[in-house]
Amino acid sequence: MKFLVTGSAGHLGEAILRTLRSRGSTVHGVDLKESAYTDAVGSIVDPDFVRAQMDGVSAVIHTATLHKPHVATHAKQDFVDTNVTGTLNLLEAAVAAGVRSFVFTSTTSAFGSQLRPEAGQAAVWVTEDLPSVPKNIYGTTKLMAESLCELFFREHRLPIIILRTSRFFPEDDDDPAMRTAYALENAQANELLYRRLDIADAVSAHLLASEKAGRIGFARYIVSATSPFEPHHLAALARDAAGVVRALYADCERLYAARGWRLFPAIDRVYVNDRARRELGWRPEFDFAHVLNSLRESMDFRSALAREVGSKGYHDAVFEDGPYPVVS
Repeated sequence: MKFLVTGSAGHLGEAILRTLRSRGSTVHGVDLKESAYTDAVGSIVDPDFVRAQMDGVSAVIHTATLHKPHVATHAKQDFVDTNVTGTLNLLEAAVAAGVRSFVFTSTTSAFGSQLRPEAGQAAVWVTEDLPSVPKNIYGTTKLMAESLCELFFREHRLPIIILRTSRFFPEDDDDPAMRTAYALENAQANELLYRRLDIADAVSAHLLASEKAGRIGFARYIVSATSPFEPHHLAALARDAAGVVRALYADCERLYAARGWRLFPAIDRVYVNDRARRELGWRPEFDFAHVLNSLRESMDFRSALAREVGSKGYHDAVFEDGPYPVVS
């Protein structure tokens, strides 16, 4: 089997390339940027370039995208070109080449405005059945690309799995208030309770999706670390998330205090990965219990793969107010 991975110079693309190469798989990486994991430099917006990359390919993993941090630096048309037209080019070329599985990396940002409850309301229980109401061009174009994927399954029976991933980037938060209030590791450890994913678990989900797409046909899955929360926690999470966590993990307070860390006072959503675990057989390893075990052993809670891939950023420029050009 030969894999085509788009976005090979990005966080996820590189992580997938590293993993597949370590397994001895045949894999071809493409990206706009040169990198040690990019075999062909070019744009997925160019249909001729895309068609030329499909020779002998049986599985496509499409991670290339413009991201939320690009909203302030790129035009809406750029998002349509890359996220929608680029995906369309790949789908058309995949059908023509007889590709047997197609995995599309989408985002929980597709849920958009649904993710922030109004004041006084319970946290949102986010499953695949929650309607999507994107709030910016990033979420809108990812949802449009998802619709194209579904269309190509219906019209051409191309097996396609869509993975709505939560945040796995290693960089500081795009909200300056969060960057000011919490140390990077503290914030990301907290997020593994409800809205974060280690990149090693992201890779395993993508490879399982590629393996099982032919049997499943078409599906969407939320891919996020397994949360310890249940629906009966939702009201309390909005009022006193730290209290809920302390009740679930008796030694959390002691372990956090030793680092000078703090829990978030409130949590507004919980990403639920039950369907991906049940249907893909996905078993994410890096959750909040893993964080606490790592703290007990004085170890880094990130995976070895996350440390190897490291931080890449989203822009070549440096901005006055930190890593991002605008407030979240």
